[in-house]
Amino acid sequence: MHFLPGVQSPLRKADDTELDWVVVRENSEGEYAGLGGRNLGGRGPGGEVAVQSALFTEVGCERIMRFAFDLARTRTVRKVSSVTKSNAQQYGMVLWDDVFKRVALDYPDVETESVLVDAMSAKFVLKPEDLSVVVASNLNADILSDLGSALAGSLGLAASANLNPERRFPSMFEPVHGSAPDIAGQGLANPIGAVGSAALMLEHFGLPDQAARLNKAIEATTAAGILTRDVGGTATTDDVTKALIDALSL
Repeated sequence: MHFLPGVQSPLRKADDTELDWVVVRENSEGEYAGLGGRNLGGRGPGGEVAVQSALFTEVGCERIMRFAFDLARTRTVRKVSSVTKSNAQQYGMVLWDDVFKRVALDYPDVETESVLVDAMSAKFVLKPEDLSVVVASNLNADILSDLGSALAGSLGLAASANLNPERRFPSMFEPVHGSAPDIAGQGLANPIGAVGSAALMLEHFGLPDQAARLNKAIEATTAAGILTRDVGGTATTDDVTKALIDALSL
């Protein structure tokens, strides 16, 4: 969650506090594994039953957690916050907690904490300066990343990277907000989330200088007040895109 100059956040402390954190989401299993079914037993009208099961594997948990710890080692504040709900989900989330404790032993230089998802939602609002890298399951990170984007000013600002850590398969880079078909072709969409995702792609390709140039162009554009409606401006999608290109040419 990067708070951009010129973009007003609903958080008052963002005006005078340095806020910058990353949400690391496990998106290959967890609550979105797609296990379950509906109308079990054919109970008739009014008696339908739906079962939705979450799948947590030790391998999947460890992979995303090691990625989060490695990422934390590259940041100014070396801290990983694990998001859990093991007080209510006593199998999958307890496995998550156990793996987190074990993996943390290999990173003694990184501070850790384990926070229930409801408490973490409050922390995003009340004490975001205490965050650096937040690692969470598929569902929990999905919700928290949207919350963080809104706190930064708009969902239209948020970039994301769907990474294959082993690099055996292509990774995917896209804005958090999705395709937004309801405003397609109207010049309302904020292109910053997509351009920020391109910066993440450049970093993944081993081009940090080029990624930094793109991020600086984003900051120069917002600082100049060239903003789409979702962040309180009047600029169109084309206006912001042109400003980004102009900033890159400087």
